[in-house]
Amino acid sequence: MAKTQKLAALLLAIVVALATMEGAHAICGMANEDFKLCQPAAAVNDPTDNPSAECCAALGKADLGCICRYRGVAGIWMRIYHIDPSRAMALPGKCGLTMPNNCS
Repeated sequence: MAKTQKLAALLLAIVVALATMEGAHAICGMANEDFKLCQPAAAVNDPTDNPSAECCAALGKADLGCICRYRGVAGIWMRIYHIDPSRAMALPGKCGLTMPNNCS
């Protein structure tokens, strides 16, 4: 569970970082638009109960091992963009994704 939570937090940190970049290209197999699909499910204020099917589809195409390598910056971005860490950490599990074993 902890691995899944860290990946979700990282994923959303990347989401918000990419949301601020105009014309961003893919990171770890997810384009800026893909990351934006997951933002509503992890918002501090008025979040959705579950990630959308589109969010899960985007996460399913992502290179989750690659995303794990970005996890160290997650806390900063979550605070700046008002992302709820516990909601962010729950996204992969809610999408039925299996995290890489080396993602700690």
